[in-house]
Amino acid sequence: MSGGIEEVYPYLRVRGAADALAFYRRAFGAEELFRLTEPSGRIGHAEIKIGPATIMLSEEYPEHGIRAPDSLGGTSISIHLHCADVDAVFNQSVQAGATVVRALQDQFYGERSGMVRDPFGHEWLLGGKIEDVTTEEMQRRYTALFEKK
Repeated sequence: MSGGIEEVYPYLRVRGAADALAFYRRAFGAEELFRLTEPSGRIGHAEIKIGPATIMLSEEYPEHGIRAPDSLGGTSISIHLHCADVDAVFNQSVQAGATVVRALQDQFYGERSGMVRDPFGHEWLLGGKIEDVTTEEMQRRYTALFEKK
């Protein structure tokens, strides 16, 4: 591949970026790296670190077609956080104000996982390893799920 992609950064668009930054700090232990604030107070760009990942975010800018999930009626993506203690992170995010979309449950692919929606409309899939599963075994278990129906 020419150019060689070096990193990928999720870029979240939110309504209420200052509140979102505070939420991500409480829910996921995010570290704010920096923010650029307009004289009006609107945050044009901010970067946070959650674990090893950098996530960018900004206010929505409807005048430029940049909209938050709640302005669009929801989101079509989720961000997966792989956690050493998924129960603790899940509970922390709910205590911080996230809504449970799917409760924590042991999954066929070797993770304990669940999903929460943050107050800004973004969905977070929280998971932690519970067992090593080969690709072949994962496929066998996945197929078995459909055979039960």
